[in-house]
Parts: sequence; structure tokens; C-alpha cells
Amino acid sequence: MRIVDASIDDLQTLMAEGRASARSLVETYLARIEEFDQRGPSLNAVRLISPSAMREADALDKERAENGPRGPIHGIPILVKDNMDVAGMPTTAGSRALDGLIASQDAFVVAKLRAAGAVIMGKTNLHEFAAGITTTGSAHGQTRNPYDLSRNPGGSSGGTGAAIAADLAVFGTGSDTCGSIRIPAAQNSLVGLRPTQGLTSLSGIVPLCMRQDVAGPIARSVRDLAYGLDVMVGEDEADPGTLVANGRIPEFVTSLGSVSLSKCRIGRLDTLFGSEPEDEAIASIIRDTLERLESFGAEIVPVHLPELVPMLDVGFAVLLAEFPTDLETYLTGCPTAAVKSLADVLATGRVHADVAPIMQAAVDVKFRETPAYERAIANRGRIRRLLETAIRDQGLDALAYPSILRVAAPIGAPQEGSNAYASADSGLPAISLPGGYDSDGHPVGLEMLGAAFADAHLVSLAAAIETALPIRRPPSTTPELA
Repeated sequence: MRIVDASIDDLQTLMAEGRASARSLVETYLARIEEFDQRGPSLNAVRLISPSAMREADALDKERAENGPRGPIHGIPILVKDNMDVAGMPTTAGSRALDGLIASQDAFVVAKLRAAGAVIMGKTNLHEFAAGITTTGSAHGQTRNPYDLSRNPGGSSGGTGAAIAADLAVFGTGSDTCGSIRIPAAQNSLVGLRPTQGLTSLSGIVPLCMRQDVAGPIARSVRDLAYGLDVMVGEDEADPGTLVANGRIPEFVTSLGSVSLSKCRIGRLDTLFGSEPEDEAIASIIRDTLERLESFGAEIVPVHLPELVPMLDVGFAVLLAEFPTDLETYLTGCPTAAVKSLADVLATGRVHADVAPIMQAAVDVKFRETPAYERAIANRGRIRRLLETAIRDQGLDALAYPSILRVAAPIGAPQEGSNAYASADSGLPAISLPGGYDSDGHPVGLEMLGAAFADAHLVSLAAAIETALPIRRPPSTTPELA
């Protein structure tokens, strides 16, 4: 069975025609995990395989035969980021400090995916506690980028990013505090949406900063992303943050095709195209990609917001202030957790050196009592108003800029260039999609930011761009199995 770059629609056709089953798909993806994740290029993207995956696949096949499919993701094997609870499986958040924590129930978004017929095949690696963008940690080590095995896959959802790029599953879940969906999407030539704050529940997800955390899918195509989003979004009584979405839940798949590039105005947010000489290589690729859209009728409008960048330090200050309390709330609700606070986590000595200083600072400094925290909270509202005013007053469909201004850094080196803060600090939706490749074949991401709850329009715009400019190509390190 040929599986590389197969879409959800492709696989549903195979299953409808009897040429594949949920069981055979799981078997195929497990073989790829063994060949490319555990051996060969040793991506180290998949943290755990679910012991019940095959049994679930068989049950879904039986149900299909008797009653037909539940919906478009019935029998589709997916992977879940390991900061999301999956009933009966460990949740480590990438840290050995959480050894022994076994989830008693699914996270809300995982439960929704399972109810829609997805096969939860396993869990992916992440940057420890989602507190970084290179995907390394004490629990599972370093994940590699399938486009260049010497480089990181982005983060913090880099295990999902590497796995989906390498066709180790059909799509996967991620969470995004300050770029953790969009950066792995950019650096693995994938599509990832950070939804409007409140569209997806955070129940059952290890938090980094609940004021900024969101959950969402990462996929190889916009349509597959839309299938995942249609399932994952929705109100959750256990997460009051989702109440803002009441009456505003989009329909992603049915909205596809609603955007014509010939009627689009896209703001090129020059403020986020970098100011350092090292930024120009990526910036020029994204400028060229946007210029190519003009041949399809899109209008590209230069936008300058010089007051934006000085405010974009707010996310880190908010994270440091709120991480200890948010993590404690999650841990105290887990009977199997041996640690109950961030201080307990640090006291285990089982934290990767890459994240220990951040965590120690969050414990030692009472950031909630500092002027920096008060300023950060105030700036979040200012950033949102600034961006939404630009979109509204100039009649824009979206603001566009590079997802990250540097390609994936070599493993062990710091990763620079993130442009993730505009969306994270404002709560506005942003999508990253393939924007090109540098001269060495490293993926480059195009990010587009929209107005609050305009997520479906943003995804439809991305679909129109994907159709006009089919940029993505699979990595050469993980070919079709013989």
C-alpha cells in the first residue's frame, strides 16, 4: 500500500473500496515508525505506541462493515502530543519528572477525536514541558528533522511535526503557547493552525501558560487540517475559556473553496520580515512567494506597524508568571502524579538542562508581583487592537509574514528567528503553511494571521494558496517502504 503523502480522502477511498482497513493502515504506519523512527534515520519522534491501537482499529473496521463510517476520520491513524492525556497511557510532557503519571481519561480534544473514529496510535515527543522550540527533553531525548537529520524539527510540538512530515501517521495534535504548532509546521513543510483562543479546550493538557495555550492539529495538507479542526473545536464545560466560542464555532471543511485569490487582499507585514542580515534569506523567500500570488489575482498590500515589535516581549513574562500556578492546578488533579508543583518537579533533578533555568526562574521570581507582568497583561490588549485595526481598516483577509526567520538550527544550537508572538500575545488565529525551501532544501513557512474567530476564512485562504502554489514535497529520508 502506497502511503507517502496520502490524504484522509485518499485513505477513506481505499477503505470504502475494500483495498485498505483501519487495521492495515495502523500496521503500515507502525512499520514506518519501526523503519524510520526507531531505525534508519532514527527520527525519535514517537514517544509511545498505544497498546490498544490494533484493537481499536479492528472495532472500527467492524463498525464500518455493519453501520458505515462515523465520519471522515473514521479509521484514520493519528498521533497525539505527549502533553495531552490519553486514557491508560503515561503523560510525561517530555519530562522524567512526571514518570508514573498515568492518565485516567482522555483530554477533551483527544476524546473528541476518538469519538469521531480516529485511531489513537501513540504519543509524540515534545520539548520538555513545551518550554522550548527544538524538541528535546529528559524523557525521550532529541527529535530529528526528517528534511535534515542534523537539525531540530522545531518545537515544542516537534515530535508531531517530524512524524507527520515523515508519514508516520495521517495527522497529529499539537499545542501552541508561543509558536509550538506553527514552528514545527514551518520547519517540516506542514500546515498548522493556532486557533483563536477559546476555540479548543485545554482540559487534560499539561499547561505551560493557560492564558496563551491552545490545542490544534498539524497536517500535510490544508484539507486534512480542516478535518482535524472540525472535530477538535468546541465548547467544554470543564474549560471555561471555551465559553467565548459559544455560537462562533466554525465549519472548516464546508468553508473550503469559499476564498478566491482574485478577491483577496493580503497584508505583507513588513515589520515581521526581520532587521538582521541573517533574516534576509528567509524573508526574501516569503516575499517572492507572496509576489507569486499576485499572478493569481491576489493583492499584496505593504503594512508597517513599527510599534508592534517593542510590545512582543509580553508572552515570556506572562509565561514565567503563570506557569507555576497553572502546572500545579493540573498536577493536583492527577492522583498518579508523584509531583504536585513546579518546585517538586525541579526537586526531582530529572529535568533537562535546556529547560531547568526557565523553570527555576519561574519558581524563584514572583513575576506576578512585578511591573513587567502588569505591563505584559496590558500590552496583550494593545497588540490585539493594533493587529485587528490594521486588518479591518485596510480591508485585509490576513496579515502575512515568515513563520520563523531562520531555518531549523543544528541539533544542540539555539534556535532563533521566531515570529510566533504576534498571534500568541494577541489570542488571534494564525496558520503556517509551506512557503518554500532555502538553497539547501530546508523548509520555510509562510504565516498568516487573521481576526478573532475568522479561523475558517484563514484556513480557506490557506487552501487557495496551497492550490495555486503546491509547494510541499516529502522528505527524502523517509521514502515509501518497499
